[in-house]
Amino acid sequence: MVRRLLFAVAAVAMAALAGVAVVAAIQHVAATDLAAERRAIVGRNTELTRAALAPGSALACLDGAAGETASDACEAAVFASPQAVAAAVAFESERLSILRAAFELSKQGDAQVMPALAGARRAVELDRYGLAAHVLSVRDGCTVAQCPGLSMFADTAALRANLKAQAFESYVARYAPQWSKPAAPTAPPVAAAPNAGAAPAVAAAAPPEPPQDTLGTARPVDRKWTFPSASSIPPVSIMNSEPKLPKSAELPEPKVDPAIEKAYGDSPAAKAQEPARLPPRRPQAEAAPEPEPR
Repeated sequence: MVRRLLFAVAAVAMAALAGVAVVAAIQHVAATDLAAERRAIVGRNTELTRAALAPGSALACLDGAAGETASDACEAAVFASPQAVAAAVAFESERLSILRAAFELSKQGDAQVMPALAGARRAVELDRYGLAAHVLSVRDGCTVAQCPGLSMFADTAALRANLKAQAFESYVARYAPQWSKPAAPTAPPVAAAPNAGAAPAVAAAAPPEPPQDTLGTARPVDRKWTFPSASSIPPVSIMNSEPKLPKSAELPEPKVDPAIEKAYGDSPAAKAQEPARLPPRRPQAEAAPEPEPR
């Protein structure tokens, strides 16, 4: 009787131990599955962030971390074209999907997934240009009075305000008229579009070619010398007298120091002071002798 009781107690204990082991195994598997799902969600968010940081992308402006100084430039980049707006809406929709998956995983007992996406959740809470509110309204049917998606966030003031004011639609209405305007033509490179009017000036400013001597070797000429062209020289005829030079072309009378002129005696002033010199007498011809009488 005692042996049967001991066997029964041992069986119950073994069953209890087996149950504990099974529960531990189940919990381990569940924890492993949660960790794998958490890694997948964090990986999706990493890839989305990497796409936003691509060169030339304006999606990084949606985080709102650049501050008020860069707000205007970011706003113009996000709403620069219909393609840019569509890319921003798709980016915000994917980020909300990632946060929804992380929120559902946190309900299953994963306490690490939401802290891992704290930056993405804060960016949606700021909702810089009303994109998150627009996605929640169009995709999830959210209104200011009822929006289950807002339960994922701790601060919903900006999201509710954008839902009420339809902030995204206001931005689109402001920038849409600029999308139809033709782009301003870009100036061609200087080398590809030479100025035809500047060619004569360049040719006139070019220095004359050095003259060639009989041996065919070029010798440089100083720039102070100028050479008249053939068209500037009037025709000359031996049958006509030379034309008088204009007064502007006459050389001015050279100015010489009077002391030097007096010392050398060659100046007109010195010559005027000298007495007039008579020319030498010419020799008189002798009279021819008279012929003798025959």
